[in-house]
Amino acid sequence: MAKSVKEQLIKQLSLGQFVSGQAVGEELGISRAAVSKHIRGLQEMGLDVFCVTGKGYRFSHPLLLLDKTLITQGLATGTLPIPVEVHSVIDSTNSYLLRRIPHQVKQGQVCVAEYQDAGRGRRGRQWISPFGSHIYMSMYWCLEQGISAAMGLSVVAALAVSDAIKQLYNLNVELKWPNDIYANGKKLAGILIDLEGQALEASHCVIGIGLNINMPAKAAENIDQPWTDLQSNVSDKIDRNQLVSTLINCLVTRLEQHKESGIVTMVDDWLKQDVYINKPVRLITGEKETLGICRGINTQGALLLEVDGQVKPIYGGEVSMRGVL
Repeated sequence: MAKSVKEQLIKQLSLGQFVSGQAVGEELGISRAAVSKHIRGLQEMGLDVFCVTGKGYRFSHPLLLLDKTLITQGLATGTLPIPVEVHSVIDSTNSYLLRRIPHQVKQGQVCVAEYQDAGRGRRGRQWISPFGSHIYMSMYWCLEQGISAAMGLSVVAALAVSDAIKQLYNLNVELKWPNDIYANGKKLAGILIDLEGQALEASHCVIGIGLNINMPAKAAENIDQPWTDLQSNVSDKIDRNQLVSTLINCLVTRLEQHKESGIVTMVDDWLKQDVYINKPVRLITGEKETLGICRGINTQGALLLEVDGQVKPIYGGEVSMRGVL
């Protein structure tokens, strides 16, 4: 009930007009006090709502919401039909699709949301998800060859994000192993891969993408690393519906390429954008740190780390990489 009330309030407020608390309460069958409580909930989600006595509630500026119809219209024709779901409020787009495996999802199915109240990053971190400011998107993909075919999927997804941004805004981004997209040396987007299945059976994969579009100042206070957003790096006003469509198209293209040949044909694309290529880095695994030189990735998507003249592959897991100043 609370979720549906918030969604109705958001739809009415997104038009940029004043909304009467009494009128909306009568329409939804709740008291004015309950409406006021839900408005406070919207403010906690990062929405800028103000109140004027005698007029009601209003967003500080009109909000262009994600629209399933517009997203679907932008999808490539003649390829895999992609079911798209758009949610106003959700716990996590990745978690939502994972709960629907195996019988309630189709190949390429996409979940995109305006707001996540339990968004997840790698290594158990929270993903800051203010309402209507960014893109939170997940896609389901069945790995027919088994879970071993998941090798390099973070590379596939990161390149797809890069492809979409280059196609729409002619912006060259940088990639950081294993799962980050940078712009001008700051984090712009992240990838989260969730897997279910066995080595010798068809396995399930959910690919999550969190892409900063227009970061609210209040939300930025909760981020503990250098960040940037797309709007700060491009001059055109960003149409999130167009961007979601393009992300889906580019991700499907890269996943089909991966299905045919793994990431063998993508390694050169990665190396051209590797933010730390041939630079000293710190590799952090738990409490252990290893100093070395980043030599890119191999054809399985592993990091190639040179330590004391020896180059060794690092195959992901709970690993983080940082530059050395």
